[in-house]
Amino acid sequence: MATNIGMMDSAYFVGRNEILTWINDRLHLNLSRVEEAASGAVQCQMLDMTFPGVVPMHKVNFDAKNEYDMIQNYKVLQDVFNKLKITKPLEINRLVKGRPLDNLEFLQWLKRFCDSINGGIMNENYNPVERRSRGGKERSVKGVNKIPKSLQTNNNHPPSNSSSVGLTKASGPKLAKAAEVQALSKELADLKISTDLLEKERDFYFSKLRDVEILCQTPELDDLPIVVAVKKILYATDANESVLEDAQEYLNQSLGVEAAAEAEAEAEEEGNGEQEEEEEEEEKTQA
Repeated sequence: MATNIGMMDSAYFVGRNEILTWINDRLHLNLSRVEEAASGAVQCQMLDMTFPGVVPMHKVNFDAKNEYDMIQNYKVLQDVFNKLKITKPLEINRLVKGRPLDNLEFLQWLKRFCDSINGGIMNENYNPVERRSRGGKERSVKGVNKIPKSLQTNNNHPPSNSSSVGLTKASGPKLAKAAEVQALSKELADLKISTDLLEKERDFYFSKLRDVEILCQTPELDDLPIVVAVKKILYATDANESVLEDAQEYLNQSLGVEAAAEAEAEAEEEGNGEQEEEEEEEEKTQA
């Protein structure tokens, strides 16, 4: 099971829309933002679908709105992790805050994990709505439309055509503005997630370069040609392509000098050996 996945794994490059489609299709929900899964209930049900019977769904609260109720869901999820021997740490304090990037990363991991179990094949015998129900009555889930009782009562007595037309004319511009605001909010959220991902990737590669720099500063390695060549690239002040060429040229020259020196040393050793043999032969002749 893919419980430990590196941060540069392809799983963490799955987009928000793909994650939401994956959740909505399998659990028959209508989530529009990854933050709506911050309560932990969606994660519990995804594991319930992947491992039928392992998750005590009667303890999962899909109506959780405050952090205390959300934490109870994550406690259920942690118990399931323990049962399945999943070593993935649950950063509950960050997830319940509803921050987009934290929740997106966890859902990306969850998708990769579930796909590694069933190959991404949906369990056709699983009824997500029924599993969410309590006493035969489906609980409300964030992202699923819920009709207030007042509207249900009014539906039995529809208004006249004149009042309906008046309502449409009055509410039309407001609805259009609300839709525009919602679209802009989604676009802003997408841009924030993209920015956070880029910053995270930048920090990852910067830390790698810093590790290389520290290694190159080791006194025992400081004068090695390969280390000097790497430093030329690390400390270059511009993005000129010639920097790499200069480093390669230096390395080739250094290795060439070393090879010549080694050949000269070997030749000298051979010469010394031959001289010693001649001296020994001369001593034997004189004796």
